[in-house]
Amino acid sequence: QEPLVESGGGSVESGGSLRLSCAASRYTYSLYCRGWYRQAPGKEREDVATINSDGIITYAESVKGRFTLSLDDAKNMMYLRMDNLKPEDTAMYHCAAGSGGDYYSEGDPCVGPDDYNYEGQGTQVTVSS
Repeated sequence: QEPLVESGGGSVESGGSLRLSCAASRYTYSLYCRGWYRQAPGKEREDVATINSDGIITYAESVKGRFTLSLDDAKNMMYLRMDNLKPEDTAMYHCAAGSGGDYYSEGDPCVGPDDYNYEGQGTQVTVSS
């Protein structure tokens, strides 16, 4: 089984909604850090929604109030509901999971690429104005 597989991307108009899904293996679903990041051509990676080992979800300022991360423990699934989409949300979206960096302790926030060991191939989201 692939560690992480995303689905649900597509093209929508500004103001529209999409729900991304991430199918995780039992192992990757159990890791301390899980979440979604996005990357657009020529731009840096942006963590849009992360959840740490305490279940605390953190959202990027750019998506607060519009994106919602949720989990289905029974299915090892992670979702990202995206509402009121804007053209600047256009990017490749990846789900990721990891055990945290070298100095990570249980309960710490998951703050960047060093906290993640696995990522999916990504699903493209395109928002037109």
